[in-house]
Amino acid sequence: MSSRRPSLGSAVSNWREYDASFGTKLRMLLRNNWRKARTRSNCCGNDGEPGC
Repeated sequence: MSSRRPSLGSAVSNWREYDASFGTKLRMLLRNNWRKARTRSNCCGNDGEPGC
């Protein structure tokens, strides 16, 4: 697991490039950010998904 902080550019890129509907992307964003908050980590473990 990487200890580097994610950049805003990579977050926007993950959102734009991930092939899914808006609702699916939004659910992933919320789920992945909840996982990062719960574990106090910089990464949720789902690299490339919205919110990670």
